[in-house]
Amino acid sequence: MKKLTLILVTLFLTGFQVASAQQEKGIMGKTNWLNNWTEFESNKVDYGEPTQILAGNITEDITLTKGEVYLLSGSVFVTNGATLTIDPGAVILGDFETNGSLTISRGSKIAAEGYKTDPIIFTSNRSVKRAGDWGGIIVLGDAPINRYGSGSIATHFPYLNGSDYQNTNYGGENVEGNSGVMKYVRIEYAGKRISQDIYFNGLLLASVGTGTVVDHVMVSNSGDDAFLVWGGNVALDNLVSFRCKGSDFKFSYGTHSSISNSLAIRSPYTSNGSGARCLEVVLSQEAKDFDYTKTKTAIEAKNLTFLNDSDDLEAAIRMNLIHEAIYVGEGAKLQMSKTVISGFNPAVVFDKEIIVNQESLERISLTEMYFNNCNGNIFVEDNANNDDLENWYGNRGFFNVYAKSSNKETFIASDNYKKPDFRLRINKIIATTNTGAGSPVKP
Repeated sequence: MKKLTLILVTLFLTGFQVASAQQEKGIMGKTNWLNNWTEFESNKVDYGEPTQILAGNITEDITLTKGEVYLLSGSVFVTNGATLTIDPGAVILGDFETNGSLTISRGSKIAAEGYKTDPIIFTSNRSVKRAGDWGGIIVLGDAPINRYGSGSIATHFPYLNGSDYQNTNYGGENVEGNSGVMKYVRIEYAGKRISQDIYFNGLLLASVGTGTVVDHVMVSNSGDDAFLVWGGNVALDNLVSFRCKGSDFKFSYGTHSSISNSLAIRSPYTSNGSGARCLEVVLSQEAKDFDYTKTKTAIEAKNLTFLNDSDDLEAAIRMNLIHEAIYVGEGAKLQMSKTVISGFNPAVVFDKEIIVNQESLERISLTEMYFNNCNGNIFVEDNANNDDLENWYGNRGFFNVYAKSSNKETFIASDNYKKPDFRLRINKIIATTNTGAGSPVKP
């Protein structure tokens, strides 16, 4: 009897430990932190007509207040060390006709701190809103970057005129740079296309330092990337990217940043088809810009949830509408843990230049992961033979878990966009340590 009791206690404790560890994967919290401040049906919300216009350069401190509706007309710059303060509940519309955008120049700041029950809203001024209606938000800082010399967004966004050029530079040596705070902010329908290959993004952070706060920010229906980080050293927490056409979280140009407790929801029918992923970690946007004497991109990612919102996942994969969730470039470093990847083809792809050896695999750490319903797990680009990768990351010492469940079975309330909850539904998940090596994947 004593022996049986000991076995039962051991099984109970083991089961409790497994359930607890499983519950820690993906976005987490005792309560659903998406409540109140997020909006997954923004096309049904009427924010009213503009009452004030913002245009040109803002050269001194100003405050945008609740009750007014502001229109971003053309390229609006905060310059001359000024601070743009935005009160909780304020609404700012990006103008469709003039490619409205907001740039916080190097040395200036944004103080956009909403409340959970009263977030700050950036959205389109069109009555029928579409992805890419307006520009987006750009924050420029003086933290390090691995480009040759300093950078200028004017080379990427040629919409700027000559008088604005001096306000487009970014980069420096100030790791602790402070470009302000963005908290409880929604950015909707940004990412406008300027030319054949040039798009705005939802939020671009260029050379932003550790003194900058980016917390509880949602980018939805962007025409290109949702969150784009060039260089700098910034901690990103509690972010949401919803149905954006480009990548959800993209890091490059030597940034040493972290991202935690964040969510990306993709739709097979909204991607722009240009290699959009949930997470992309690369050395630089273009090889010619990369200075090999400077720091390389290194990202720490923890408790992320990536999922595809599809009623027929298998059909979407057959139609080549779903691709990898994560892409890691040659030379970049990614330390990822406790992340859920659900419904991708495959889950992770390494750049074809990455040599599969102990040195490179130690640089790309994937531990305590939850791979669910993916058409293959981890591959090198253009190589269908992933035995070495599956053997490495499938080792029990990494504590990775594999499952085959629908989103409805996997998450608490993934199909309720009025009040969604994308934390794991623990009690209904049947997990296994079987990697499913040899699963089909596109070449």
